[in-house]
Amino acid sequence: MKTLHKILSWLVTLLLPVALTFLGVRLLLTHAFPAIEYRLPGFPVDEYGFTLQDRLHWSQLSIDYLVNNADISFLGDLTFPDGTPLFNARELSHMHDVKNVVQPVLWIGYGVWFFTLALGLWARFGGWWEKFVKGIQRGGWVMVGLVAVIGIFAGISFWQFFTVFHELFFSGNSWLFLYSDTLIRLFPMQFWQDAFLFAGLLDVVCGLVLGLSLPLKRK
Repeated sequence: MKTLHKILSWLVTLLLPVALTFLGVRLLLTHAFPAIEYRLPGFPVDEYGFTLQDRLHWSQLSIDYLVNNADISFLGDLTFPDGTPLFNARELSHMHDVKNVVQPVLWIGYGVWFFTLALGLWARFGGWWEKFVKGIQRGGWVMVGLVAVIGIFAGISFWQFFTVFHELFFSGNSWLFLYSDTLIRLFPMQFWQDAFLFAGLLDVVCGLVLGLSLPLKRK
């Protein structure tokens, strides 16, 4: 059993960065993040006419599409007041692709959290709590290290980092749009810079807290 517990401890180490990364992603996929982001000082206004309320309304629907079970008509049926489609065909195709990435990530993320918590309960009552906590602590430091490496890359050139990120998950240049397209008006580059910064800071803080402050001894 000692060998099994040791293996499970290292499994927890590997699972924790995944769980923390998912936590950051899931918080970004809420109405709260754009509601805060759009109100930050210096956030670029939409040169093509979206008001704050317009951005809040349309961005919330865009996020809802990514996390619900609706098909692309959820966005395809949206129109401006003059009847013009809110999203063009290229944008709809990209949002469909994004949903195909987001949905498995959500299921995997929830699964990782459930499995890690289940391991925690087993460790708590199964006599290997110290090894479980050690795995959590190591995972916290792994998370800090990963964020540091990614942060250096993103800090050198966020556009290059953003490009590599999209090339990993999407084919071709389907994610490139005109400045006048709705997706860019709702989610300009500043939005994504702040989103990655928020997720990175959250993961670092969580990693440090777990790496430094968890008690090894069971009370």
